[in-house]
Amino acid sequence: MSTEAPQPHDDEPPPPGLSLDVDYACPSEGLPGEDDFRHWAETALALALESDDDRPQTLEVALRLVEAEESRALNHQWRDRDRPTNVLSFPGEHLPGLPWRHLGDLVICASVVAREAAEQNKQEAAHWAHMLIHGLLHLLGHDHQQDEEAEIMEDLERRILAELGFPNPYEETRQKHTRQS
Repeated sequence: MSTEAPQPHDDEPPPPGLSLDVDYACPSEGLPGEDDFRHWAETALALALESDDDRPQTLEVALRLVEAEESRALNHQWRDRDRPTNVLSFPGEHLPGLPWRHLGDLVICASVVAREAAEQNKQEAAHWAHMLIHGLLHLLGHDHQQDEEAEIMEDLERRILAELGFPNPYEETRQKHTRQS
């Protein structure tokens, strides 16, 4: 009997495209389906990486949809914020030379997305798409800590959402901000 660990089958690379693993860790009734998430993610990645000559053939993303308590616990553990949040992004490690790349893991809280969509008078599907795209852009290295970075990221989000037929998610926010100024 051999005690040797099984070896990976590296003679067969994964198929090209997006490998998206969706885990519904909360009730899935009323939530977007895997086909929706795949379509949104493929569109987002195609537009976000259109000028990337070194783009791997296959991109892997794990998406976990959770309830508020799991989101709160992860947000507390990783960001020191003791409340649930809409999306958390955990970038993967890039291993050069491979024809695939694990971009990372996304955790989206269903109840926070639903609450925010209602509070902001947004179509729930549009807000789900926005949160997925927002998380994917974080996995690709985009950020919004500085105004210039935020503008670049928000412009890309708007462009992707428009391609998907969704409205500008920042329009109402900007109008409210302008009225308050």
